[in-house]
Amino acid sequence: MNVAIITGNLTADPEVRQTRGGAKVANFTVAVQRNFKNQQGTYDADFIAVQVWKGTAEYCEKYLKKGSKVGVEGSIQTRSYEAQDGSRRYVTEIIAQHV
Repeated sequence: MNVAIITGNLTADPEVRQTRGGAKVANFTVAVQRNFKNQQGTYDADFIAVQVWKGTAEYCEKYLKKGSKVGVEGSIQTRSYEAQDGSRRYVTEIIAQHV
């Protein structure tokens, strides 16, 4: 089963664009604090990429801003693309169903 649930803060305003077919898609990054302290006594964070589509993307565009506390539920997806220098790049992100 591929289910991911995270809670954290947005690192920047969502980036929203529209596909050729007219569907909105929003991308943003969520900073998720770890449950344990590092050797310096502070909590580290992981930065998780999130992508949302259609009505949920419109909601995110309207209501979410940098620093917003957000909960995300979706599935983890890995995709690859060819960079401008010709190298293969891989991206792991959450495709959100609920925000």
